[in-house]
Amino acid sequence: MSTPVADKVDVEVEAGADRDGWHYRRSLASRVTLLTTMAVGFAVLLVSVGAYVTVRKQLQDSLDDQLVERAESAAQYDFLEQLADIDVPAEALGAADVRIVLLRADTFAVVLDDEPSPLRLGEPELAVARGDASQSLRTASFGGDKYRVVAVPTEGREGSALVMAQSLDERDRLLSRLGFVTLLFGGLGVLVAGIAGWAVARNGLRPVRNLTSAVEGIARTEQLRPIPIEGDDEVARLSGAFNQMLVALDASRERQRRLVADAGHELRTPLTSLRTNIDLLTQIHSDDGPALDPQARGELLGDIRAQIDELTTLIGDLTELSRAEPLSPVVETIELSEVLDHALARVRRRAPGVTFDVEASTWWLVGESAALERAITNVLDNAAKWSPTDGTVDVRLADGVLTVDDEGPGIKEEDRPHVFERFWRAAESRTMPGSGLGLSIVAQVAERHSGQVEVDTSPSGGTRLILTLPGHGTPDA
Repeated sequence: MSTPVADKVDVEVEAGADRDGWHYRRSLASRVTLLTTMAVGFAVLLVSVGAYVTVRKQLQDSLDDQLVERAESAAQYDFLEQLADIDVPAEALGAADVRIVLLRADTFAVVLDDEPSPLRLGEPELAVARGDASQSLRTASFGGDKYRVVAVPTEGREGSALVMAQSLDERDRLLSRLGFVTLLFGGLGVLVAGIAGWAVARNGLRPVRNLTSAVEGIARTEQLRPIPIEGDDEVARLSGAFNQMLVALDASRERQRRLVADAGHELRTPLTSLRTNIDLLTQIHSDDGPALDPQARGELLGDIRAQIDELTTLIGDLTELSRAEPLSPVVETIELSEVLDHALARVRRRAPGVTFDVEASTWWLVGESAALERAITNVLDNAAKWSPTDGTVDVRLADGVLTVDDEGPGIKEEDRPHVFERFWRAAESRTMPGSGLGLSIVAQVAERHSGQVEVDTSPSGGTRLILTLPGHGTPDA
């Protein structure tokens, strides 16, 4: 009997989940690469935009400060209006890179440059000339070119202002180059980040791929070989946990194989005997069959009934041992001496010739009453089976320790490690009724209740079985 290693399980996705989304169609490595590239690209974009805005503002502030300073310095000349009839270039005022206009409140302007496109001044500059404003600074376009225009009042003369306009072409070219370089290196950074993300995803997920391949191989071949563990990271821990699961699964398969093999061996003998007896009855009842006296016929039918009972007991024991946990456990607070009384009543009916000397004190525990009664019944049945017809079985229950002593031949020292194994029977018990499962059930129930069972020699030389179950002396403890 083999246990499937991997089953196809239909996984229901939560309501509203997009099972056709891109993240469900891409591999983990591609998702890591894409997310890494997007994260780096977003960071590069933020840095680039921040750098561009910062440089642009710094250039603008520096240009404004220089332009205002130069305009205020030039406005201190008291001969500016005398230049109206003189063709004086801007270089005369130390302003070769700017255009200069002397503006009066009556809109009379003296242009001190030789550019073909005139400067179209507006209300901000007139307000400075009229004295309504101490200064104006703005960006304006003249002849398709952008200028930074500043107006300051002239020194010592009311109703006039000096206007300086500096072209922004140089600044714009510098910002264009900066934007190009930022875009170029940003793109290269994103490309390098994508390659790095792919390399990290490929190398970092290599243990996951190895684990996946190993698991797929196990699912395909059903050979439960341990998976090699590399390193001590989370994937290594996952591999270790999976190896532990494989060990547990292999042990479960081995137990199932042993159970089936042992059950087949144990069932073969009573089934063969039962079939022989039935064949004999069939021949007797045939027309040409031999005659059988009523006493022999009754013995034959009794033998068949005993074999059926043995099969029933064996099948019940196999059913109990075939599951690690009970199907529907009923866990409750139990008074162990009451369970012992019920088990004694059953065993006394089956072994009327055996005397049970019982001393029991109150002991409370939390567990399964039916399982505990079955285990105690098996212990008592074992003692009754090995005791002589008029023998006595001493039963003592104190502080959660149940001790059962019989007057039988006892268990050899070399056989004691095997008495709780499934289907194990000593050489002396091969001819006696039983399946070899009773004490296995006792050990399983004891383990399920965090207890233990031991075998020893009784004072009379027989067998002593000691069942220890944790609990307390009062129901409210």
